Amino acid sequence: MKPHAATTSSGEASGADSAALPGGVARLELPPVFPSVVHMLDAAARSHPDACALVCGEERLSYREYAACVSGFAQELMQAGVGPGTRVALVMANSIDIAIATFAVQSAGAQVVAMNPAYTASELVPIFENADCIAIVHDAESAPVLESVATSFLSHRRFVLGASHRRLDAWRSRPELADSLPLPDPELPSTLQYTGGTTGRSKGVDLDHRAVSTNVSQREALVQTDPGRERVLVITPMFHSYALAMGLYLAAYSRSTLVILQRYKPEAVLQAIEQHRITILLGSPTIYVGLLACEALAGAHLGSLHTSVSGAAALPEETLKRWEAASGCAVCEGYGQSEAGPVLAFNPNRGLRKIASVGRIAPATEVEIVDVQDANKVLGVGEVGEIRARGPQVMRGYRGLPAESAEALRHGWLYTGDIGQFDADGYLYIRGRKKEMAIVGGFNVYPREVEEAIFTHPSIRDVAVIAVPDAYRGEALVAWVVGDGGCDAESLQAYLSGRLVKYKLPARFRFVDELPKTSVGKPDKVAMRTWHAAKNLPAEPL
Repeated sequence: MKPHAATTSSGEASGADSAALPGGVARLELPPVFPSVVHMLDAAARSHPDACALVCGEERLSYREYAACVSGFAQELMQAGVGPGTRVALVMANSIDIAIATFAVQSAGAQVVAMNPAYTASELVPIFENADCIAIVHDAESAPVLESVATSFLSHRRFVLGASHRRLDAWRSRPELADSLPLPDPELPSTLQYTGGTTGRSKGVDLDHRAVSTNVSQREALVQTDPGRERVLVITPMFHSYALAMGLYLAAYSRSTLVILQRYKPEAVLQAIEQHRITILLGSPTIYVGLLACEALAGAHLGSLHTSVSGAAALPEETLKRWEAASGCAVCEGYGQSEAGPVLAFNPNRGLRKIASVGRIAPATEVEIVDVQDANKVLGVGEVGEIRARGPQVMRGYRGLPAESAEALRHGWLYTGDIGQFDADGYLYIRGRKKEMAIVGGFNVYPREVEEAIFTHPSIRDVAVIAVPDAYRGEALVAWVVGDGGCDAESLQAYLSGRLVKYKLPARFRFVDELPKTSVGKPDKVAMRTWHAAKNLPAEPL
């Protein structure tokens, strides 16, 4: 087999029944799997050398130029001591440079450690301490905060990028480098993806090349692409697993064009869709809410879109329906987490799509729903419990955290901490986070269900529901609400009383101009709970 060839295998989920899928749903086959994502890029450069690979502003790179730049930087990294068993930090904003750097680090046989360039020094230090990187590649804009990080971390090799420094497209005119792209061992570590840390300290998810590459093929089985014809728009941060899996790697696998937006502005997104004839839009709840509120949407030409994808956080059903009505394009919502490569399930873009579900389980993956209290008790169709999964895309563990790894990985299963249920067709529905489940007067309440009910009110633009301690009921719900002024707490409570049983009704509403969000656009419920604890407010309305 040539080093850049892909192999084919098959598999099926066992979320309902791996022997025979219920409801007559066709079995899924696993598309060809490359040894690594670098092998994908190598194959694309050989088969489509002159095709446009990357677009960012006025910058363009063909696949031959892309591979040449990756090869050139990979060889420079190797000369600096980067190789198997080492890690390289990337502290970079969205750009062509981060695309090249990601593949170059992996090509050199090292592990990519992508970090949020907006992080403060206090947020970066524990990641650097855990990752033990041999080199740092960063934007010039990140230099000030990196200078304030402990001196010991800055003794490593640093590569500073930017208009006044250097660019990684310097090798674009050396096509011979594309023919000698270093290809990594698929068993080597590929990615050290740090979780968002919304429930505590950030943990480094350890993934090998084969796991990452297999997951790209698993996604392809559900969100299918037309080789050489797609134009994918990435808006979300490229240091995050969602943008990597659904943007950077999807484009390379399909030998298609990746259009990169450096920052999110609704008008710029709509303009890019029209200008570049985007076929696949990678969005998040925050992005779709912003696009729907944008005045330019009314005159936007979105006819090139055939698939809108939502990830990073749960997309409210009302937002999904509104975007589909406005764009004429179906939204495929998926589910996963960094620990799972990250894709576990997706609504197919060419098949039965069920709104409010996160779709079918990826091939070669097993998912079960187990009792929240007794993890050995597997639940049946329609029963709600914790989601556990196993498959070739699952992480090796958390770097340097054996206790946390043992808690997450038990008897070959990844325990996700998410709550869900299957329907009779094997489609998965997410009901909330295990740690977010509230017990109100003895009843289990999942905040996501309450959020979905609030979202149906026409005046609501965004909402997040948290649980706070309550002396009488144990816990009570507080809803943080972004509205347009068309409702108040009393009218919203009355509206919900016809949709939710009494114990699920929020005891308090806090109306804000915008919700606090994490770096990847998820509602920051830790910050919300911290705010309430600091204020020491009663759950009941004042």
